[in-house]
Amino acid sequence: MAASIVDHSALKVNQAGIIVTVLVAFAGSAFSPSFELLIPALAVVMLLGTWRPELALFKQVYFRVLKPRGTVKPRPVEDSPVPHNFAQGLGGVFLVVATVLLPLLPELGLAVALLVAVLASVNLAFGYCVGCQVYFLLGRSGVLRQA
Repeated sequence: MAASIVDHSALKVNQAGIIVTVLVAFAGSAFSPSFELLIPALAVVMLLGTWRPELALFKQVYFRVLKPRGTVKPRPVEDSPVPHNFAQGLGGVFLVVATVLLPLLPELGLAVALLVAVLASVNLAFGYCVGCQVYFLLGRSGVLRQA
């Protein structure tokens, strides 16, 4: 896997955006079911950002707003973006599952979305990326061909 420079501040802003969006959807759903629409919207944002990194909404907020203003300082690290991108896609897939579950079993749909937020919180707080670990495990077992 080829290493390049990854700005880990962009990853942290992305994680924070995911967490906040899911928490707003969860808390807001107690007042109005329309807040649950944030879950499929976030799934689309995450999957688009996985497919085309320039479409990653929260990372673009970092690169176009927060970083230029000095609000968040860059933290470049020699790293591969591939596992992080995989983790984002995996989170997006889980949010698609949550979206399918919301009309049928809203509590379960919200629980799946909260799982995504919890895992993003673990990464944000402790720097441990569960989705990256899944990527490496799938690569080691031969399921994925790692770049």
